Amino acid sequence: MISFRLDAADLADTRFAISPLREVMGSLRALRAPALYPLHVRWRAAVLQQLDPADARLLAALVGDTLALPDFLTPRPASFAPTLDEQLTVVRATPARTVRRDLLAAHAPRPLPVALRAVTAPGDAPVAELLEELCALLRRYWESALLPSWPRMRLVLEADITHRARQLATGGARLLFADLHRNLRWDDGVLRVDRMRGRHHVDGSGRGLRLVPSLFAHQPAPPVSAAEPPMLAYPSRGAATLWEQEPEPDAPALTALLGAPRSTLLRLLAEPLPTVELARRLGVTPSAVSQHLRVLHATGLVTRARDGRRVLYRRSPLGEQLARHGTA
Repeated sequence: MISFRLDAADLADTRFAISPLREVMGSLRALRAPALYPLHVRWRAAVLQQLDPADARLLAALVGDTLALPDFLTPRPASFAPTLDEQLTVVRATPARTVRRDLLAAHAPRPLPVALRAVTAPGDAPVAELLEELCALLRRYWESALLPSWPRMRLVLEADITHRARQLATGGARLLFADLHRNLRWDDGVLRVDRMRGRHHVDGSGRGLRLVPSLFAHQPAPPVSAAEPPMLAYPSRGAATLWEQEPEPDAPALTALLGAPRSTLLRLLAEPLPTVELARRLGVTPSAVSQHLRVLHATGLVTRARDGRRVLYRRSPLGEQLARHGTA
């Protein structure tokens, strides 16, 4: 079990963040252990077909047999949504001793894979060379495996954060942590992560907690090292919608009342979504979706709220009732 003690200052500084590098590293777990990630089977097959064998071997070496990841390759996001290049800059600045510590910890008790054993050589030069090689590799992998899907991935992650922020606002930390995952327990100022390989306790000490939703997390994933500040990657809601091409068939009663396009929109709006994501799922233009959303909003079936530059739509209580009875 790994636990975080969070005082009032830590809770006040509990923030969500989106981490491209975390998704890169998490996706390597999906390549390594496909049985844990059934939603990504087709994506995995497509990625493996295009990966250079030498790159594939080094990428595989970054994941331990227990699926542990080196902490320096999953840095705590310094902002809400850093770019991959910003995060790789942090990786390049990692001290050699930390790189060695994290690689050894990720593979313990087994020895390092051959591809990584250069870091055990004397001096910092071998580590610096490896860091440059890894950063170049992770950028190539990102561009081929994740970047084409990143806009929709980010929308799913942002929808999860919107939902969690509402929980925190309406039910506090207890409701938030109770719903994140069954392996999490919040009691008396301590967040406990059960069923973990490591056993250590981390005091927040006013550093706050970073919560990072991930589409490639099958359970909560804190840093391996007790020296790292509190951070927790957790399985994002909506992962099953990521690779959806077409919505499920509409219920006849709701379709008869609203028409197929609007009944489909109402079904999709069980969670907050922006116009562009709705258009992607339906395979139509955002302007076409906007026309139907205006009607649904004018009739009180959906609500809307601004989130930064975007407007998120969601079923209203009346819309919820209609959707529930229309699909019964």
